[in-house]
Amino acid sequence: MKSLFYLNKYLLKYKWHLLLGLLFIIASNYFGVYMPKIIDDAIDKLISHSKKSQNNNNVLWELGIKLVLMYMTFSLCKGVFLFFTRQTIIVMSRNIEYDLKNEIFSKYQKLSISFYKNNKTGDLMNRISEDVTKVRMYLGPAIMYSLNVSVLFIMVISFMIYKNAELTLYVLFPLPILSFIIYRVSSVINKKSEITQQKQSKITSFVQEAFSGIRVLKAYNKRMHFSSIYEKETKDYKQASLNLALVNSLFLPSIIFLIGLSTVITIYLGGIKTINKELDYGDIVQFIFYINMLTWPFASVGWVSSLIQRAAASQKRINEFIDIDEKVIDNGNRTINEILKLEFKNVGFKYPNSEEYALKNINFNVKSGESLGVFGKTGSGKSSLAQILCRLYEINNGEILINGISINEIDLKKYREKIGYVPQDVFLFSDSIQSNIAFGLKEKEYNSEDIKIAAEKAGLKSEIEKFKQNYQTKIGERGVTLSGGQKQRISIARAIIRNPQLLIFDDCLSAVDSETSKKIQKSLNEKDNNKISIHISHKISNISECNHIIVLEDGVICEEGNHKKLIKNKGFYYEIFKKQQLEDN
Repeated sequence: MKSLFYLNKYLLKYKWHLLLGLLFIIASNYFGVYMPKIIDDAIDKLISHSKKSQNNNNVLWELGIKLVLMYMTFSLCKGVFLFFTRQTIIVMSRNIEYDLKNEIFSKYQKLSISFYKNNKTGDLMNRISEDVTKVRMYLGPAIMYSLNVSVLFIMVISFMIYKNAELTLYVLFPLPILSFIIYRVSSVINKKSEITQQKQSKITSFVQEAFSGIRVLKAYNKRMHFSSIYEKETKDYKQASLNLALVNSLFLPSIIFLIGLSTVITIYLGGIKTINKELDYGDIVQFIFYINMLTWPFASVGWVSSLIQRAAASQKRINEFIDIDEKVIDNGNRTINEILKLEFKNVGFKYPNSEEYALKNINFNVKSGESLGVFGKTGSGKSSLAQILCRLYEINNGEILINGISINEIDLKKYREKIGYVPQDVFLFSDSIQSNIAFGLKEKEYNSEDIKIAAEKAGLKSEIEKFKQNYQTKIGERGVTLSGGQKQRISIARAIIRNPQLLIFDDCLSAVDSETSKKIQKSLNEKDNNKISIHISHKISNISECNHIIVLEDGVICEEGNHKKLIKNKGFYYEIFKKQQLEDN
């Protein structure tokens, strides 16, 4: 139950729902528990009148009508308060489910990129859907039935003791055995629930990965291979679920048997006491009603215990993510109107869980209106530079200064609003072309003309206008209906339309032909010369027009200068330039 203590803050938030629900449960059970008393009185009156008079038809009618009316009235009152119970406690559970899902989603967005590299998407989806659903079952039905059992037990036992304490003691004798069974089986359910949840997360992750890479899967003819793996995973899940179901199935028969034993004891000992004039016939009937009234609540103890154990296992998995410390902490409170100067001072960076530095002792500065080219082979640290500049990761050494202010002192949200970032791995949403280009802007911040201008600068306008629905064309999940070059150019248009102070292009023209690439470069250079632009590429043709170029090798700047200077030096940059010229020719 320790993992479920995290939810206490939500129970405190909706305390009035819970308190009202408890009052409604008390009222509902009061009318339910009092109903056997009506039958008891009716039986006593019937026996009394049958002894006094042989002709008791009128009495029977009178008692019958009275009994029916009172029973219907009490049943109606019980039903009304039961409805109010569900409208408070179950509604409370739905509200907490809503809050918890939003809290988890918000936490997901705050966690660093390294978190997503270490966790599978399917598992993350399972925790915000299946796990939260199981937690809601604890907050709703489990709490409601637990309160109901407690209140009903207290009321029924009170009525039974009032009638005959000795008989009540005998009748309740099986309950300690029942408690022991529940205690022992619950621990087993907890372990098996956790295993079942892990198996389900594994299946979700596998399916998500298979469908995301369906084109590769089909191209390499691995359909049967993936089907066999999926069959094995589902068999493991089925076996885990059957093991859990087997343990759960032990509850109900045990409870029914013990409740039945209590009924037998009631009839036997009650009959003896009736013969000895210690109880009357109505009391025996009333006791049997009470015993059967306890049947479902005690039968539900097993089900409720299972719900709680499953919820505990699920909340433990949720807490694992909620308790993770954020790697990139937004505690800056300074704002900047314009990015006038960007400076790296002895910057060193290594990825979490890595011992080697991806960037070492990086120094450069860029002013407004200037462009910086970053060149290097694969794995030289180019993308790492872009990611720490966007504060997707925190640096380990040195400092990054914006207008002379440390990047950590600047409000992260305001800072990112001034950045236009085009990552190497393009991601498009399953929406229209227009929505993808305008992503990150509010509806009031752009119009259709702005969309067209951005598309034109990205070298995409003519191609979009060939589509039947133009900018309203749906591009499918991850832009599946577009080519690699079209995806990259939509991503470029998305950055341009923001009119950012700092533009970062991370090798975003790799899928574009050289002629289109030159047109895009030209259109980007024609824009107002009051922005800082950083062009990262392994193609020298994409960065040759930059004011300053740094060449990275193994995370270290090995050369720097403009294009002409680097060619004159005849170093690493010059060698690659010659090779790429030959390839282009």
